[in-house]
Amino acid sequence: MFLSVRQLDVQYPASARPAVAGVSLDLAAGDIGVLIGPSGCGKTTLLRAVAGLERASQGSIVLAGETVSDGSRHLQPEQRRIGMVFQDYALFPHLDVERNVGFGIARLPRAERQRRVAEVLALVGLDGLQARFPHELSGGQQQRVALARALAPQPRLLLLDEPFSNLDVDLRERLAHEVRGILKAAQATALFVTHDQLEAFAIGDRIGVMHEGHLHQWDDAYALYHRPATRFVAEFIGHGVFTPAQIRLDGGEVSVQTPLGALQDVEECPLPSAYEAGLCDVLLRADDIVHDDDAPVKAQIVRKAFRGSEFLYTLRLASGETIMTHVPSHHNHAVGEWIGIRAEVDHVVTFERGGAAGSPPAVGVPRR
Repeated sequence: MFLSVRQLDVQYPASARPAVAGVSLDLAAGDIGVLIGPSGCGKTTLLRAVAGLERASQGSIVLAGETVSDGSRHLQPEQRRIGMVFQDYALFPHLDVERNVGFGIARLPRAERQRRVAEVLALVGLDGLQARFPHELSGGQQQRVALARALAPQPRLLLLDEPFSNLDVDLRERLAHEVRGILKAAQATALFVTHDQLEAFAIGDRIGVMHEGHLHQWDDAYALYHRPATRFVAEFIGHGVFTPAQIRLDGGEVSVQTPLGALQDVEECPLPSAYEAGLCDVLLRADDIVHDDDAPVKAQIVRKAFRGSEFLYTLRLASGETIMTHVPSHHNHAVGEWIGIRAEVDHVVTFERGGAAGSPPAVGVPRR
């Protein structure tokens, strides 16, 4: 693996617990890894440790076969050949685009430096803007200049710390797709930090979910969404809630009883023996719940959020449980109204009832 982190701890002197605790991950050459999680979860600290800006208290970091950090070695940031794109871009306001991008390659002969600057500006779609100053550029263009400057020295690894956070929501998702294309075209290996799931899904080959210093899962987006490794990942990724359920074995067939009735035609499901008396919590995401006026189960709309093509309804069942569903926006029901719903669950994700954030799900077995 190009980047290998093993059992990494980062402890700040004034803190009672590590900011990063026992983190291990691998990133292949040419892949883009993304770290997501709530504020204070340790994702930026982990990024800074990889950069060499924070010293690891335990564990190791190996980059391109070279150990850059372990119990006895701490290679300084400038020796790691790592490029960084910061949250505020950190462009020099008194330098034009050409001199900003060429700042890290100032030792190259002038002609070679100009060629490399033109090359990376063309890569990020800003060819011909060498004479512009940062204040003459849009936020998206400034972000691309910062990316070009980080790519110019041809770093072994590129680190990006919430580079889109200062941009509006629509531009952020579009730029995430564009930056992925730029990084792939440059054959760059990158590690990216964000708190935005849409950004993470748009740009990442591998995505890590962090909470309280721990890396709960390092996987692709599909696995994070459909096969969360812990209860925290299940709650953090996507729109979903847990509702009490019971797994039963009736006539050799496994069924999952929920407040919405029995879940039917599921592809896989844990056996009842996975939990005491089969009692568990089942994860129901918004796309598991279908609005159906003819369904026998009714739920009251307690909150709704307009998303353009759809509403995200938060619903309360007569039994008191809360669930969520996506409904096409032409179904414009009022808050307080009761609507029919039914569950369509392909595979069941269950956890110990009331379990801790780090608790794993039971392993499902194929049902068909």
